Amino acid sequence: MSEELLKLRREMDQVLRKPGVRPARSTTITRRTFLHKSILTGAAATAGAAAYGWLPLINTLDVAVAQGAQPFRFAWISDTHLYPRDVNQRFVDKTVRAVKEVMEMDPPPDFLIFGGDLAQLGDPLEIELGAELLKEVTIEKLFIPGEHDWYLDMGELWVQKFGESPWSKTHKGVHIIGLDTVGNAPDYWSATGMTPKERMDHMSVLDGTVAGAWSGLGKAQLEWLSSNVANLASDQPIVIFSHNPLYEYYPPWNFWVRDWREVHEILARFTNVTNVHGHTHQVLYNEIGAMRSIGMLATSWPWPYAPQGVPALTKPMIRADPGDHFDGVGWSRLQFTDQGRVENQYMMWGRAEVFADAAVDSGTGDNGNQILHPRIADNMWPY
Repeated sequence: MSEELLKLRREMDQVLRKPGVRPARSTTITRRTFLHKSILTGAAATAGAAAYGWLPLINTLDVAVAQGAQPFRFAWISDTHLYPRDVNQRFVDKTVRAVKEVMEMDPPPDFLIFGGDLAQLGDPLEIELGAELLKEVTIEKLFIPGEHDWYLDMGELWVQKFGESPWSKTHKGVHIIGLDTVGNAPDYWSATGMTPKERMDHMSVLDGTVAGAWSGLGKAQLEWLSSNVANLASDQPIVIFSHNPLYEYYPPWNFWVRDWREVHEILARFTNVTNVHGHTHQVLYNEIGAMRSIGMLATSWPWPYAPQGVPALTKPMIRADPGDHFDGVGWSRLQFTDQGRVENQYMMWGRAEVFADAAVDSGTGDNGNQILHPRIADNMWPY
């Protein structure tokens, strides 16, 4: 990476990570554990402090938000990566389980957000199957796309079924935004004459050296975001749903958006911004300035943590048992409480203990902060 680019990145890091600036002055992070009874019993979650028999422990992350928002609950499911039933029934079974558990929430959530990657290869059979399974959810459903949903037909069927992104709404005093972080990849396929299937095959692998830095908002969507929040008060609670994380976690796997700095600049004046994202298939927590980011579980499989480590505030999840396809995956339920807090409850299946205390248990190389520095991607993509 050139000295000029390195200097620019260091200056941007200093701008975004101002000393002492964190999400809301009242922000506190606590981790609690709940007993979650299987849907086989039809019972609700019960507070507890330790594993009891076969009931798995569920970890909860609490984050404070501004007072004034009314309490409400919502659920998150993402990264189901459905194949046709005759190819992979296991992913179907896990999606069905997540849907049933969402519908058994008591009281019911106000809405479900589906966070992208419903399909594995964008096949109409996969998307139609996902739509069929999600019909069982009778509450309001909100959608954002994943790259696996998009690049066979460039999102045509997805938009037809689930609507366009970006979008926004205000719900009980909280401004909610859904972004499209996957549909703005630079066109690398036309010049080489790729077929739609070849394009989708390139986009379906985690290795970013194949399709490049495809994740981003793009100029038009950045302008939309800036306009969308222009008239909001600086203490307005904002929740942003995105498939990819809105910070630089690990670019070679597109665990970022390439224009994440511009996103943070647009939102810099707000004191209460929470980004809830999928794509990474793992428990993550990060703060940059006044924005907090929470990574969600997949129902399909857990990805390993990036070899460069995880953000300093993340306590990694324990590596999954490869012999148990329900281990290390699940969904999340979130709640804005009457105390003005956001409670994120990871509904992880098959695991009595969610978090790892040693790097060897989680597969992370280190737990260092993701301070900007030269990376593999910096030497590959001039941006």
